[in-house]
Amino acid sequence: MRRTLITGSTVHAVLASASLRGVAAATAAALLFGVSAPAAKLLLSNAEPLILGALLYLGAGLGLSALRFARPGQLREAPLRRSDFPLLLGVTAAGAIVAPVLLLVGLQRVSAVTGSLALNLEGPLTVVLAVLFFGEHLGASAAVGTLLVMLGAAALTFIPGATLHGDVWGVLAIAGACFGWAFDNNLTQRLSLRDPLAIVQLKGLLGGTIALGVALAIGNEVPPVRIVNWGLLLGFVSYGLSVVLAVYAMRLIGVAREAAFFATAPFIGALVSVAVLGERFGLRDLVAMLLMLVGLGMLLRERHSHLHAHQSIQHDHRHVHDEHHQHTHLPADPPGEPHAHEHEHAALEHEHPHVPDVHHRHH
Repeated sequence: MRRTLITGSTVHAVLASASLRGVAAATAAALLFGVSAPAAKLLLSNAEPLILGALLYLGAGLGLSALRFARPGQLREAPLRRSDFPLLLGVTAAGAIVAPVLLLVGLQRVSAVTGSLALNLEGPLTVVLAVLFFGEHLGASAAVGTLLVMLGAAALTFIPGATLHGDVWGVLAIAGACFGWAFDNNLTQRLSLRDPLAIVQLKGLLGGTIALGVALAIGNEVPPVRIVNWGLLLGFVSYGLSVVLAVYAMRLIGVAREAAFFATAPFIGALVSVAVLGERFGLRDLVAMLLMLVGLGMLLRERHSHLHAHQSIQHDHRHVHDEHHQHTHLPADPPGEPHAHEHEHAALEHEHPHVPDVHHRHH
């Protein structure tokens, strides 16, 4: 086993190439998803919730299909393999079928305010599953920062004086939906070495088709063509490109930290609502913004470094030839960097600042 110590300028290179790009991807994902709430609110006046949800997923799948057709092989990502499909089916079942159905069941039994507050469980559940069951590390500073971001998201959905009502089964159904999405997030992180466009494309096509079939079977009417087109476009942006960026972020900074940055989406949606729908920005929104900014600052300032070991492994993913990727090339391997091909990681023990990305999931 090789043993090295990474210091000096290499530390900054590691941070810049992984953490900062992961933060940028997660923030962009939250921005694109954040605009979906006010935009969907405008579309809901002419479409049933279930059929609109189907259009959003189909828009993601169809839009990414068109993007892959227009740019074949340009991203040099590792393709999905037959062995990945059980995970992909789990992601689709949990996140695109079970969770949306549980959400609809729950929303029928609780008030809108209760439902909005309950939906904030997705972020904490994602973090809990990542740390307790999927072996992801979260230090004290990052844990406090994540908690502050989640509290900010909860503050946004709390309306003083509003009526909180609903039965326990409704709340449990929404909690189950959040658990489904949290499970989806953690399974997706296991697939994040594969082509993110292919993952989200197949998830959108499969989940959207099933949701559309259910919507039509229970009597939902197809909305006007104009609403269908806007729904598909919104789905491509907020459920397609956004989730692709989220998968990149999971690859680079881990799913727990990605969940924290993605939790800022409601605040972004609130800002868009102020600009587009003319809604007011009050004290509650300022408190939420302050909590989120402090939490994000703690996440950005986190430094985690210790001696750790990498076991020998052979796999395929997009990479450059950094400290973790020192291998010889075969004539059939693609030229240039970054690229993707089957390669082997030799056993290595070293110390450098890192986050729980796909190469740093150790005790």
